[in-house]
Amino acid sequence: MTDTGILYLDGAAVRAAMPDVRTRIELGERTMLALIADAELPPKIGTEARPPGSFSHAMPAFLRGAPGDGSADLLGVKWVVGFPANGARGLPTIHATVILSDPLTGLPVAILDGAPITADRTAAISGVAIRHWGPTARGLAADRIRVAILGAGVQARSHLPVIGHVLPGAEVVIHDRHPERAAQVAEIARATAGIGTAGTAETAADATLGADVVLTAVSFGPVRQTLRNDDLAPNALVIAIDYATSIHHEVARAAVLFLTDERGQFEANRAAGLFDDYPDPQATIGLAIRDGTTAPAAGRVLVSHLGVGLADLVFANAIVQNAIASGQGIRLPR
Repeated sequence: MTDTGILYLDGAAVRAAMPDVRTRIELGERTMLALIADAELPPKIGTEARPPGSFSHAMPAFLRGAPGDGSADLLGVKWVVGFPANGARGLPTIHATVILSDPLTGLPVAILDGAPITADRTAAISGVAIRHWGPTARGLAADRIRVAILGAGVQARSHLPVIGHVLPGAEVVIHDRHPERAAQVAEIARATAGIGTAGTAETAADATLGADVVLTAVSFGPVRQTLRNDDLAPNALVIAIDYATSIHHEVARAAVLFLTDERGQFEANRAAGLFDDYPDPQATIGLAIRDGTTAPAAGRVLVSHLGVGLADLVFANAIVQNAIASGQGIRLPR
């Protein structure tokens, strides 16, 4: 093997080499299926820094490839830290770095800015859920669908292309406790391919009551489980990407179908108090896809995906391949 050093991709290079939205959703589904048997994925390893509410997580993962010699395996880790007070300093509140290692030698081969990866891989998993258990899977026309997004941060923005792709013509309504932020995301939504109309709602309930799809992307905080069954349409697909910050445990208990991305991580976070009184999920996303679990004719579906490090590696690997092909990135000596 010729040692060409370590490929470094900053945020701009990662975004330039990011696969298109259709491919991202395919990568998301591949990741969910791989979690069934082909991957090793321990729960996030966490520490806390001094600033209140801060966190730091190491997310190692391993994926076995088809060749028996291990040459197509994926091995690496995502390091993600969150400092809520950074917003007041004009700094991002979450930082992430993804490191890929050679599966045969262990040498580091690539270092990537993980922020764009986190945003797009999370939205891609939501796209997988919408495609399999959303309103179009129940026979509704995409251009008659209302999508509510709670929270107007990075995740709201990253979900817009996915919504436009899987639900072309849909109406999007955004709520945020800062109305000006919701208005900014609505403006971006109106310019996003595939989205029919976009607007804002004064309250979370105003956004969610008539929504066929509800995406919760609210910043973590001490107040949790705010949305109850009465705040949601009876047949809604609810996709929680903010753990249980928004969705009350009664919603999970009443759901006809309750799925998560990875059971071990869900159980670890429930034991830590982040999913108090939540029931066990009926299945993982990957198992539900493999077993052909279809959208129910009636009743609410809840998909809670917590974010798995394997998705970051799968996306990072695709990004690195694109970057090499297009000459993106910087080669660092060892």
